[in-house]
Amino acid sequence: MKKVLINSFFLVVIVSSYSQIKHPKASPLATIEQEIGLSKISVEYSRPATRGRKIFGGLVPYGRIWRVGANASTKITVDTDMNILGNDLPKGTYALYAFPEEENWQIAFHANTEHWGDGRKNYNPEEDLFRVTVKPQKNREYQENFLIVFDSITHSTIQMGLIWANTKVIIPFTVDTHAQMEMEIARQLSENPTAQTYYEAARYLQEQKIEYPRALQYLKQALKLGGDTYYFHRVKSLVEAALGDYEDAITSAQKSLALAQKQDKDEFVRMNQKNINTWKTLLQDHDD
Repeated sequence: MKKVLINSFFLVVIVSSYSQIKHPKASPLATIEQEIGLSKISVEYSRPATRGRKIFGGLVPYGRIWRVGANASTKITVDTDMNILGNDLPKGTYALYAFPEEENWQIAFHANTEHWGDGRKNYNPEEDLFRVTVKPQKNREYQENFLIVFDSITHSTIQMGLIWANTKVIIPFTVDTHAQMEMEIARQLSENPTAQTYYEAARYLQEQKIEYPRALQYLKQALKLGGDTYYFHRVKSLVEAALGDYEDAITSAQKSLALAQKQDKDEFVRMNQKNINTWKTLLQDHDD
């Protein structure tokens, strides 16, 4: 009899472990990843809905910690060191918390990622890496489900938006992509560089509008190793024009145009022709 009872107990435990119903969540989980230069930011959070409720100053009280979503605390991961309004955010994963107020919000980047939700009484402000103060904005379109977005992206800056109902909060990030690129260029050029290596290094400098003489030397090396290509000559023309050498810029653009025509690259044909016309005018104005 005792053996039967023990077996029955284990049977109940086994059945119970398999009898839980998987159901849809009221605040579904979401993840977002965004590249910024050579770096990446990722966020994992849950998306509660307004469902007709007053959100800030209501469902989310003013002056109290908020988990920036629902369910588990929102986690933000940066794969390289970044900066937020003068505060250094080292590479790693952090819990993201907010302290909403009517006029200003405090956003906390918190080192302890083990708390469920806002941590309740276990939340310790001393574990904040730092807090920043941001001003809430009026969101023009009503946002039903809480939303985290990234926008205004450059090679070294990005804005993270927290949007819900009629409220939007913007948190700016910066990253030293130029330092990363200089290290990458130095590494690639030290390891049997190809024509493409020199071209990509030159193109980066040209796009950043810096160190044009160095970019020109890289492009000459690219042409020496890789031969004529419409895109090598195209970037070379832009660098020469930036240096004020319009005669050489026109020559390079004409070479790029001819090569682009052979490959049916109509867009490059049009861009080169437009630049040639502009630089001829600048040359004429200079001669006059």
